[in-house]
Amino acid sequence: MKAHPALTEEHEAFRFTMQRFVAREIAPHAGEWDEAGEFPREMYRKAAAAGLLGIGFPEEYGGTPADLLMHVVLSEEIALGGSGGVHASLFSHSIGAPPVANAGSEELKRRVLPAILAGEKISALAITEPSGGSDVARLRTTAKRLGGEYAVNGEKTFITSGMRADYYTVAVRTGGPGAAGVSLLLIERDRPGFTRHELKKMGWWCSDTATLRFDDCRVPAENLIGEENTGFRTIMQNFNAERLGMSAAAVGFAQVCLDDALEWAKQRQTFGKALVEHQVIRHKLVDMQMRIHAARAMVYDTAWKLTQAPRDAEAIAQLCMTKNFATRTMQFCADEAVQTLGGAGFIRGTRAERVYREVKVMTIGGGAEEIMKDLAARQLGW
Repeated sequence: MKAHPALTEEHEAFRFTMQRFVAREIAPHAGEWDEAGEFPREMYRKAAAAGLLGIGFPEEYGGTPADLLMHVVLSEEIALGGSGGVHASLFSHSIGAPPVANAGSEELKRRVLPAILAGEKISALAITEPSGGSDVARLRTTAKRLGGEYAVNGEKTFITSGMRADYYTVAVRTGGPGAAGVSLLLIERDRPGFTRHELKKMGWWCSDTATLRFDDCRVPAENLIGEENTGFRTIMQNFNAERLGMSAAAVGFAQVCLDDALEWAKQRQTFGKALVEHQVIRHKLVDMQMRIHAARAMVYDTAWKLTQAPRDAEAIAQLCMTKNFATRTMQFCADEAVQTLGGAGFIRGTRAERVYREVKVMTIGGGAEEIMKDLAARQLGW
């Protein structure tokens, strides 16, 4: 049965492609990569060759035009590899490159997008600062125009692909206070005055995360993405796509937890019978399935509504609620899976253990749960 009536044969064919890629290239290596704290850079080229990196980008730059439901399928299926770290960094271009594709000059698009979509270069998004994350209108990193270039000063933190990215889409203040003074700049990794510091995390071990520092970093004016002081709207549009992708991934990770808990419950013998034959365990599994089904329905319904009306206030409010519900579902299922696996769930290397460590970044990243509730209320006029 299809997850949503709007899914076409093309969506389902792409799902099959994703499942084969994940089973072959990610699932067998996820534990090893997590322990190593990285995954091979060649994975970007492999994902590009499989047609995954270009989803949603224009054909003239090496992309494949796609609707939001295709993005949902990608995020849900990539999560079945059981590694949020791989998902986050392998697809960091899905939040770093869209501002270039949507608002950048033709010269900038042709200069950077083909290499990113071919897996030759890595793209990252840099919005969050040490002084704040979701409150983008108050960001402090400045970019002062000096003739044909900008002098950038400030810091960004918690940046996915922050160490190994080649291109950074950076939110800067080029004007006065508030949202009206925010712009976006593309900054290359090798710019003088640009340094990075790696961060250690609770989860997503194989995804590199960093604090970025700009000390009078000079950037050519032609690296401006869109018009000066118009970056805020582009950032907000980017957030919507990111939140939908995270919601779909959360459903995928919740499914991983249910699958592993069910498999263990069928094999594990306690008190003379399989674990799954105990009513209390069957109830846990049913509760997990119930929440996953509801969360998946919300994700696909939200994607469909945003496709029909991308700026509709009620659809955006539903997106905020969907992210919260989907990530809470992931949290519930991870907890119940580890509980069902018992001691085995506490040992490093199982998918459930890994997902359990990665839950909190999903409820925080892309807009914290509290921010999502407040934004939903405002969109609904409450």
